[in-house]
Amino acid sequence: MFVYACPLRWSDLDAQGHVNNAVIVDYLQEARVAFLREGPASELLDSGVVVVSHEVEYHRPIGYSDDPVTVELGMAKVGASRIEIAYRVLQDGELAVVARTALCAFDFDEQRPVRLLPEHRAFFQEHLIDAERLRRIPAPDLDGRGASVPLAVRWSDLDSYGHVNNAVLFDYIQQARVTATTLWDPTMARAGTKGSDRLWLVVRQDVDYLVQLSHRIAPYALLVAPVKLGGTSITLATEFVDPGTGLVFARARTVLVCADLSGRPVDLGDATRAALEPHLV
Repeated sequence: MFVYACPLRWSDLDAQGHVNNAVIVDYLQEARVAFLREGPASELLDSGVVVVSHEVEYHRPIGYSDDPVTVELGMAKVGASRIEIAYRVLQDGELAVVARTALCAFDFDEQRPVRLLPEHRAFFQEHLIDAERLRRIPAPDLDGRGASVPLAVRWSDLDSYGHVNNAVLFDYIQQARVTATTLWDPTMARAGTKGSDRLWLVVRQDVDYLVQLSHRIAPYALLVAPVKLGGTSITLATEFVDPGTGLVFARARTVLVCADLSGRPVDLGDATRAALEPHLV
């Protein structure tokens, strides 16, 4: 088990005073990079490795502290070209997040996966752990359906490979989710905004990365649609697309829980359910 102490920044906090859900994925990335840099697989970060998917389950909020959070990680699976990393994020010894990332060694010149070198596989196999899979969140492909939210890529969103960093997609998805849900139902206003009287807590978020995303001046679009309404929860599907061609770059599934201002789950309410039902996919 590799252990990384990840320092917090004041700017990591959201309007609720907790570390934003999207920032957690940045913590996972910092731990993953530290793990790779300390072993013979360090060169993968320079030659090419891409994130295939993230699964993130949020158990409790992370508050600001001068002390770092602890990220524990190990290898859940080692394949010919693909690996899976399992994580636990803890604050003050309490479990806050469980997550899993699939990565693939990749040749950017030829735009194809490549096999891991024997020394890379040996290093990863030394760190194999027993890690339970997270329950998959089912959601249909949107196929052009859903509310379309334009989003411009910033130059600062790019990583060392010249593509949008995998963690930044969580920020894009969050922006589209807030825009779409408050458009459908203004009472879903988020904490810190006018009319906000409930909290909307992200308890699970998965992203599948399909195509590398590059910078351009013209905005892309995110399609957002509810796919399931529960008693206290909403499951949303999101797709990052090129509005001109329909090309899908990434797909995401997010589970939101409605809570009162103390953080206790409460029923969605008839008004919110009625506002969202016409948009169900």
